[in-house]
Amino acid sequence: MRKALRWLLALTVLIGTLSTAGAATAAEPESGTADIKERLLSIPGMSLVEEKPYTGYRFFVLNYTQPVDHRRPSKGTFQQRITVLHKDVSRPTVFFTSGYNVSTTPRRSEPTQIVDGNQVSLEYRFFTPSRPEPADWSKLDIWQAASDQHRVFKALKGIYDKKWISTGGSKGGMTATYYERFYPRDMDGVVAYVAPNDVVNREDSAYDRFFATVGTKECRDRLNAVQREALVRREQLEKKYSAFAEENGLTFTTIGSLDKAYEATVLDYVWGFWQYNLLSGCDQIPADAKNATDDEIWDSVDTIAGFSAYADQGLTTYTPYYYQAGTQLGAPTIHFPHIEKKYIRYGYQPPRNFVPRDIPMRFQPQAMRDVDTWVRHNARHMLFVNGENDPWSAEPFRVGKGAKDSYVFTAPGMNHGANVAGLVPEQKALATARILDWAGVASGTVQADPRSAKPLAKFDAKLDKRDVQREMTLRP
Repeated sequence: MRKALRWLLALTVLIGTLSTAGAATAAEPESGTADIKERLLSIPGMSLVEEKPYTGYRFFVLNYTQPVDHRRPSKGTFQQRITVLHKDVSRPTVFFTSGYNVSTTPRRSEPTQIVDGNQVSLEYRFFTPSRPEPADWSKLDIWQAASDQHRVFKALKGIYDKKWISTGGSKGGMTATYYERFYPRDMDGVVAYVAPNDVVNREDSAYDRFFATVGTKECRDRLNAVQREALVRREQLEKKYSAFAEENGLTFTTIGSLDKAYEATVLDYVWGFWQYNLLSGCDQIPADAKNATDDEIWDSVDTIAGFSAYADQGLTTYTPYYYQAGTQLGAPTIHFPHIEKKYIRYGYQPPRNFVPRDIPMRFQPQAMRDVDTWVRHNARHMLFVNGENDPWSAEPFRVGKGAKDSYVFTAPGMNHGANVAGLVPEQKALATARILDWAGVASGTVQADPRSAKPLAKFDAKLDKRDVQREMTLRP
């Protein structure tokens, strides 16, 4: 493996670079005389929500007018929220998507720090407030979302005319990948973090294999025992759940009953632990589940999986995700060999159960197969970063013989927050060098020796805060 990595590092020296520009981090003077806010607001359809100060940057929250249907743009529009973290038009730009809501607090993705550039962030269509009214849910698909990005890129390319790299983590990594599949000429590189790739929705054995071997046996046994015990004590713990729901005003119309919501939360428990925690977190799991108190079992499940997750109030925000999971993205189904069948009434419930019934859904099995085939044979300047202990990385993207200058790396011991910084040294250097090169800011030193590659911008504790955001539902 080390020989292969050294070979890859050496190979990058021979790869034609996108630019030989120096990598100075000091901002050069703005081109033109117009203020950047004036330039942004001169774009047709762009309006200002607010500007927030941040040292060394200008940060704008904006709305951009988008067609509801890119195939028939005359059939209505909606306002899509974007943010711009502006450094200088002379720097490259990173196009960030979370696949969900956009944060209106200044944040910098890892590639943005690496290339010391600008960052444009886009809210995914149908996540409020970026939702058409009335909402035609048939217009929520991966092509329409990629077309949103394409229009934003075209609108901003006249201002930010240097290299562009798209990125995102989890569903955002999926989004960046789909964007590349449909508009492969827009971006100069793609960095997709922990992006699930559910090619065949009904074939999920990879997840069962993952949970049979992840971490240590001691940790797996602890987690499995607590999960089983929560179902063994279903009757008394559901009484606690009912009181909790009444106290917090929770209802269960969408999923159908408190009982269904309880089991769904408990069955998410083991997955949720590995998604958001490191192996060291096992010390916080009750060591003797059978002799633990009801409160200890409840508290452990609630802390990791969250008993409000499958209430109507917890599901509403993520209706667009569950809709996509049930129409194109696919959703995992896993088994529980450590729990007797008599304790499981519903099993892993399908996305249909988490979307209001008045929203029609029909699954399209060809959607993910198309993307997977395209990535394997056509990936260009794409980097996939996965986490060794992340359940969502059990079904990763792969690159084949047709791919060019593209890589799939796994960060050892890391969860759903895996990043370039967490890779082994050889891969970390290679990944950083390729990102710099794709962005057109690799120095001559880095081009000659990729092992010298480092982020161009200094770490900022507030701006570069990248802790995994815990979301109390089973979703990427």
